[in-house]
Amino acid sequence: MLESYLTGLIVCGGIIVAIGAQNAYLLSQAIRREHHWWSAGLCMVADVTLFTLGMFGISAALMAMPEALEILRWLGVAFLGWLAIQSFVRASRGRAALEAGEVTKRSLKAVVFTTLAVTLLNPQVYLDTLLLIPAVGAQQEDATTFVAGASSASILWFGLLAWGGSALAPILARPLAWRIIDGVIGVMMAAIALHLTFSGL
Repeated sequence: MLESYLTGLIVCGGIIVAIGAQNAYLLSQAIRREHHWWSAGLCMVADVTLFTLGMFGISAALMAMPEALEILRWLGVAFLGWLAIQSFVRASRGRAALEAGEVTKRSLKAVVFTTLAVTLLNPQVYLDTLLLIPAVGAQQEDATTFVAGASSASILWFGLLAWGGSALAPILARPLAWRIIDGVIGVMMAAIALHLTFSGL
């Protein structure tokens, strides 16, 4: 059982630590301290739910509906492109945009919606959580323990992102730092959108 748990922890950890749209978005929320623990919690719940569904049967059904993944792919491209544009606009405005953002933060509802969209409109999330990770889990002695290990990795990672980004906020909350952060996040979002566009699934 311990071996299955550690395998889930390591495999999932190796996959989710790679910087992607979800991680970049959560990190930016944490640095802004804008409902970042809500975002982290939603990411955790989504991962745990998808791991469980993937291990116990939904992956086969998903493979039988390639058109659903194709629709998700293009929705993801559009949404990530929109996020990239927003980041580039914030980066170009510099200090004025930062000061305005400090006065008027987004509502919890807006943050929840965006977090869910970034998480669920990325086809790579489904490939990882419903196909790749379950494929490894199917070879384990105890599937439930494997899912527990994978879930632990997700909870630890997103918790670390939320805490770490928030802790760094005083250091990074400067006009130039924000312009760099928003610019980098914009490039990452755009790169992921382009990757989805040209490489598909």
